[in-house]
Amino acid sequence: MSATIGQKAPNFELPDSDKKMVKLESLKGKNVVLLFFPAAFTNVCTTEMKHTRDEINIYNGLNTVVFGISVDMPFSLAKFKEVYELNFTLLSDFNKDAITAYVCKYDSWQLGLKGVSKRASFVIDTEGVIRYADVLEDASKYPDFDAIKKTLEGIAKPAMA
Repeated sequence: MSATIGQKAPNFELPDSDKKMVKLESLKGKNVVLLFFPAAFTNVCTTEMKHTRDEINIYNGLNTVVFGISVDMPFSLAKFKEVYELNFTLLSDFNKDAITAYVCKYDSWQLGLKGVSKRASFVIDTEGVIRYADVLEDASKYPDFDAIKKTLEGIAKPAMA
């Protein structure tokens, strides 16, 4: 299965930073934003996650759940979440299942590290269909947050107060 706009999003089951399992398919009825990032505590990744933290109310208001996903272990992600007071869920794709399914894996990254996530963003609607996809080859670039929000505004029903 691929991660193409208009197709059903590949399902995954990944541990979060609290070591609880999260299944994508269990989120039907909510829009989902997946933010794949290379590594916790690196400069661009930290800035991206802090930006997401600071705008979480926008996503919440659009009936959207946000996940940051990297190949870091859940323990590292827990510390990353704590240090930067991240207010959304971080998922560990240590086994590289999601980055493979979403076709956003570097074969070789910095220092010769293999199997690291590319910076990528996906918007999945309430029925589990991919509505937006952007996989960046250059890890120093940021996701197009405006395009993500515009996509969500086009598909989201406001969250109930």
